[in-house]
Amino acid sequence: MTNEWEVVIIGGGTAGLSAAQMLGRSARRTLVIDGEQPRNRFATHMHGVLGHDGVDPAALLEAGRGEARAYDVRFATGVVEALVDLGDRLRVVRADGTVDTARAVVIATGVRDELPDISGLREEWGRTVLHCPYCHGWEVAGRRLGVLATSAASLHQIELVRQLSDDVTAFTGTAGRLDDGAFARLAARGIRVADSPVRRVERLHDRLAVTTEAGEQHALDAIFTAGAPVIDLGFADGLSLARTDGPGSPLEADLRGATSHPRVFAAGNVTMPFANVPMSMGTGSMAGAGANAMLVAEDFDRAVAERTAARNAGWEERYASSR
Repeated sequence: MTNEWEVVIIGGGTAGLSAAQMLGRSARRTLVIDGEQPRNRFATHMHGVLGHDGVDPAALLEAGRGEARAYDVRFATGVVEALVDLGDRLRVVRADGTVDTARAVVIATGVRDELPDISGLREEWGRTVLHCPYCHGWEVAGRRLGVLATSAASLHQIELVRQLSDDVTAFTGTAGRLDDGAFARLAARGIRVADSPVRRVERLHDRLAVTTEAGEQHALDAIFTAGAPVIDLGFADGLSLARTDGPGSPLEADLRGATSHPRVFAAGNVTMPFANVPMSMGTGSMAGAGANAMLVAEDFDRAVAERTAARNAGWEERYASSR
């Protein structure tokens, strides 16, 4: 059995739910398929979200689902395995064999963070191992902080963390040796540099112990690092969607969320891996509105074509009867 929709949204995070709200309010028959693995599921509080500071991310999603349901948006738990171009619509195939069709699809599946292969790092992710100074920095400000550098770009993260505390250690062994200019910048602000690679991160009572390959142990209250963004879009391979050269190879989309396929829109971290919750909400709203605008234009085009065909048929009938 095939279920027919006007729009299917793949991903039920903040981006997908924002798109769903816009489409529901536009009276579009909309389905959200969600794998229920949001990127920020490891955190119990979110910050930098106007009007929702300190709210549990899961509570925000639950409220968003309730709002979308009020506009008759439907939800299904599942994973999409394939998108197939049928010309005037797309076939959406789920892992359990369920098949849906839609005139438009919004991809909002987000990203997953691939952390350095260091013992204990993933277990503390979202608790004492943090990624965003804006999202989590205030809560650990003034304490003993570290930054596990993963690339040359980590220098910026180190400088941001120094704004939060006078007690900062930069672990640079994974990112490679600092050049003289970078070392001078850190030294000027009193940032300690540990250049031996980190071997292990573990919580010991009320502190975080970071052990290096050289056997040094550093006592911290929290450590920041950046995971490599991984964007899993194998289900859309058949559509050959254009990607950009940014980290994770995000989908290429314009301000409306339109991708290189006329019936596919995208929002959230699949287009901007480092976007926070408000940015993801904004792109979701635009993608929902963009998909609706495309469908509105198509509805009018079809109506004009049908009216023209009907008028032509009428003239043919009148002409034939007068002969």
